[in-house]
Amino acid sequence: MASKSHLSSDYVNPRTRTVYGPLCTCRAEFFRQELERHHACLERQREYYSEGAIANAESGVARILAQLDRLCQRDDANELMGQLLRKLDVVTKLSAWTEPDKLH
Repeated sequence: MASKSHLSSDYVNPRTRTVYGPLCTCRAEFFRQELERHHACLERQREYYSEGAIANAESGVARILAQLDRLCQRDDANELMGQLLRKLDVVTKLSAWTEPDKLH
């Protein structure tokens, strides 16, 4: 007889309130793709910004990507990443270029 388990495939560490498992991996991949889209948009707009502005934006994207797996383990990962993506959008204006039917 199969045991009844109410555990999901994600594990939440009660001490740190971080999530480990498929949810975190899927979330990280989604945000990684969004960050890559912003980076590509920066590349297309390079001629309109100073090298310093581009370097700062690329540095920010690189820092977020380097910490993405850890950030996605937080309880407030969606809110935090949403704030970071909105800050990038101020520079890239990616949301203005995106067709509404092509949004994630």
